[in-house]
Amino acid sequence: MWRDSWREWRNRLLMSPRFQRAAAAFWLSRPQARREARELFDLVAGFTYSQITLSCVRLGLLERVRAGRVSEAILIESLAMSVAAARTLLRAAAALELLEPANLDEDRAGWALGRRGAALLGNPGVLAMIEHHAVLYGDLVDPLAMLRAPRGATALAKYWPYASASTPGEVAAEKTHDYTRLMAASQSLVAEEILDAYDVRGHRAILDVGGGDGSFLRALAQRSANIHLMLFDLPGVAAVARERFAAAQLLDRVQIFGGDFSRDTLPVGADLVSFVRVLHDHDDPLVERLLRAAAAALPPGGRILVAEPMAGTGGAERMGDAYFGLYLWAMGSGRPRSAQELTVMLENAGFCRIRRCPTRIPLQTSVLVGERAG
Repeated sequence: MWRDSWREWRNRLLMSPRFQRAAAAFWLSRPQARREARELFDLVAGFTYSQITLSCVRLGLLERVRAGRVSEAILIESLAMSVAAARTLLRAAAALELLEPANLDEDRAGWALGRRGAALLGNPGVLAMIEHHAVLYGDLVDPLAMLRAPRGATALAKYWPYASASTPGEVAAEKTHDYTRLMAASQSLVAEEILDAYDVRGHRAILDVGGGDGSFLRALAQRSANIHLMLFDLPGVAAVARERFAAAQLLDRVQIFGGDFSRDTLPVGADLVSFVRVLHDHDDPLVERLLRAAAAALPPGGRILVAEPMAGTGGAERMGDAYFGLYLWAMGSGRPRSAQELTVMLENAGFCRIRRCPTRIPLQTSVLVGERAG
C-alpha cells in the first residue's frame, strides 16, 4: 500500500545522518529540525525532569518563593545539602521554568517563581499527583520487570488496594484513606471542566458512582441548588464523604450509600448517573457490568455521564496510552479507552444518543453523555 511505502521512505530519511545534518543546516527546515531534536531529547530526559519537579515540591521550593523574590543564600540554607548541589537544583528548576533568577541587587543572587511553578501552585491537585508519582517511579525503575510481573505485584497496586482485591467492599476503611485524599485533591482539576461541558441544571437527582469523598458532587451543588445528590462508594470511603458533606452543610441534600459496585446493585431514584474517572480504573468485564447496572438504575430517558481522560484524544495522545497505559498497568487494573470504545460499550449496555461534550482541556478529562433507551 502507498501508506506503507511512504512510511518506509520517511523512516529511511529520518534515520539518515546526512539528512539530519542537511535539515538542521537549511534555513527553512532548521526550526522544525530543532523542535524534533528537542522533543526527542525530552523522551530521553523526561524522567530527570519529573525528578527535579518532585524535588522542588518535596522541598517546598515553590512555596518559599510564592510571595516574591528570595535570596539564594536563604534558599540554600533551607535545603540541607551542599551549596554546589543546591545551585545545581536551582538552575535545573529554572531550566524547567519552575523558578527563575531574580537578583535582589548587584551583590545578592535571588530566585523567584517561574511561570510553570506559578501554574503548579495554582493546581493543588497536580502537586498531590507529583508527590504520589514517587510510588509509580519506584515501580518504573525496572519497567520491563514491572510489565513482565503478574498484575497487582507493584507498590502502586498496594496503594490502590481495591484495584486488585477480589472483594473490594471488604477492603478495610483505613486502607482507603490515602487514595481518597489523593482523589479529593485531584478532583478539583476536573469538576469545573465537566460542569462547564455539561449543564446539569435540567436534572432532579444525580447518582455519582465511585464518588469518593464527594468533591464532584459538592462542586455540582454550587451550580444547581435544586438537584438532589446521591453518592455510592465503598463503605470506608462513604464514611469520609459523610463527614465532608456535613462540614459543607449539605447533608440535607445528599444520600450516601456504602457498597461494592462490583457486586451490589446501584440505588435507584436518579435521572443522571455519573462515573467521574472511575471506568478507566477497571477491566472490561467490570466496566460492562457497571454500565448495565447504571442502565438498570435509570428510568427510560435518564442519562449517563462518563468523564475521564480518553485514549486517542486530539492533542493529548501521549496522556492516553503512554501515561495512563503504564499507570493503570502498574495499578493492577483498568486501561485507557477511546471515546469510540466507550461509545460501543455504552450502546451494548442499553444507552443511545451518545455524544461527546467538548471540554476546555481534553488532557484533563473528556465527557460522554448518553440516554437510557426504552
